Amino acid sequence: MSNSQAMVGVIGAGSFGAAMANIIVENKPVLLYTKREESAERLRTTRQYTHGLLHPNIEITTDLAEIAERCRVIFPIVPSAHFRGMIRELGHHLLPSHILIHGTKGLDLSLPEGSTGIPGKLDLSRIKTISEVILEETHVLRVGCIGGPNLAGEIAANQPAATVVASRFEEVCREGIETLRSRRFRVHTSNDIVGVELAGVLKNIMAIAAGALRGLGFGNNTHALLVARGLAEMIHIGKFMGADPRAFLGIAGVGDLVATCGSEKSRNFTVGYRLAQGETLPEIMATMSEVAEGIKTIQIIEAMASHHRFSVPITHVLHRILFEGMEVERGMNLMMEYPFTNDVEFL
Repeated sequence: MSNSQAMVGVIGAGSFGAAMANIIVENKPVLLYTKREESAERLRTTRQYTHGLLHPNIEITTDLAEIAERCRVIFPIVPSAHFRGMIRELGHHLLPSHILIHGTKGLDLSLPEGSTGIPGKLDLSRIKTISEVILEETHVLRVGCIGGPNLAGEIAANQPAATVVASRFEEVCREGIETLRSRRFRVHTSNDIVGVELAGVLKNIMAIAAGALRGLGFGNNTHALLVARGLAEMIHIGKFMGADPRAFLGIAGVGDLVATCGSEKSRNFTVGYRLAQGETLPEIMATMSEVAEGIKTIQIIEAMASHHRFSVPITHVLHRILFEGMEVERGMNLMMEYPFTNDVEFL
């Protein structure tokens, strides 16, 4: 890895990865990785991605070894289901001097060999955040994540936005600021990487519920109730998994929750909306070009809550709708009628 190169690596050329590459290239040249050669050639030729054009200073590669060789700072942004396999391959080329700041809002699930599907009950020890996966599969120590209301389409349209770079290492936070900050993209920092990661993961559950409510024709009062109770459930789960509740009250928590629960551009919101319009989950998944992480997250959190016997009413109802055949309208009514008592019981 040449010290003369200030190039930054981005792994994943989906809508968010490409949008972040366009943000980063305002400060430093970017090497963008995509797995398939046909996708790489299309990007080189047309510069076109889901929400616009790639900046001319973004190079394209299909070689993870090249990313590791030319880039000290790397942003992996790939779906959680593929993350461990990708990082294991990349890890062969990484040095302890690398810095990885991931943008994957999902969880990793470790199951015994030969297991198929997510079990009905799940011990917490089998659930890993993406930063934990990086630490398990590589020699890299300086790990961070980004979290916040970062809808790729709005970033591509140059609308003002902000993110949180979270890490236990101040150097990682400084690199995040130096690499990402611009007049249109503000960068905040946090040392609670677990909280920021979980906030980004858990809000996807609530976005599916928000989309379902919108699809059924419910208005702003009901939407606000869902967001408020959804935040309480997120904090309840987060505390159980080791997060500080304060992480859920900032940009990566409330900020991301409000944006994702109110946006028809959100993949998870779209899943809920289409369910309420009468489509089945297999039909929806078959026609989505990118992963809605909330579907898998609902399965994981439901199984974890079942194993450890704690209450996650919104997640539970969504699991019954998605995987147990409950009608969407009945499920949403059950969720709204749940006998909550205390308003703010999580601080």
